[in-house]
Amino acid sequence: MEENQITQNQQHHHLPPDKLQMNNKPISPSPYSTSSPKRAFATFITIFLILIGITLLVLWLVYRPHKPHFTVVGVAVYGLNTTSPPLLSATLQFNVLIKNPNKRVSVYYDRFSAFVSYRNQAITPQVMLPPLFLEKHSQVSLSPVLGGTAVPVSVEISNGLMVDEGYGVVGLKLVFLGRLRWKAGAIRTAHYGFYGKCDVLIGLKKGFVGQVPLLATPPCYIDI
Repeated sequence: MEENQITQNQQHHHLPPDKLQMNNKPISPSPYSTSSPKRAFATFITIFLILIGITLLVLWLVYRPHKPHFTVVGVAVYGLNTTSPPLLSATLQFNVLIKNPNKRVSVYYDRFSAFVSYRNQAITPQVMLPPLFLEKHSQVSLSPVLGGTAVPVSVEISNGLMVDEGYGVVGLKLVFLGRLRWKAGAIRTAHYGFYGKCDVLIGLKKGFVGQVPLLATPPCYIDI
């Protein structure tokens, strides 16, 4: 038995050097052990971005602003005359109700202007209006006087207006231009371009001056 042990020891000592190195080779670390911190960090970043996205979605659903409501509730005509060559002089006053339907968002109206058009052609110069600020879920009445200066119009516009006044029914369009900002708490957005048009149908005979009846006032179209 001792001879067998001696023989085995001798065989071990006579192994080739490469065999001895293989037997003594250190165990290399698993590739998963080095990538585990990176994988955990990537998982954390993914979860963090998902939570940020969900938070922004919830805030948008809660605070998303709705378009303002514009309604024309009255029109007065103080002058609507044509001369030759075709110049049209108009002076009109519109009573407009502006409503902010948002319960959590206020509105700033900057660079606010308006003019009147007839058959898609301006019949008054563009007039700058004072800036407005509407608190949450509030409304304000605006009564701008537009016109007073003659503007050149085509012959078709001049003739069409005389015909409509003969019938006693005139269709006008009140146009608003400007820029607005939304305010939610301490957050204010950038400026957004604002365009609004209010189609009105009024009862007007040639030469009449004063408050005119509104025959039709569909909701104003607002584009932001």
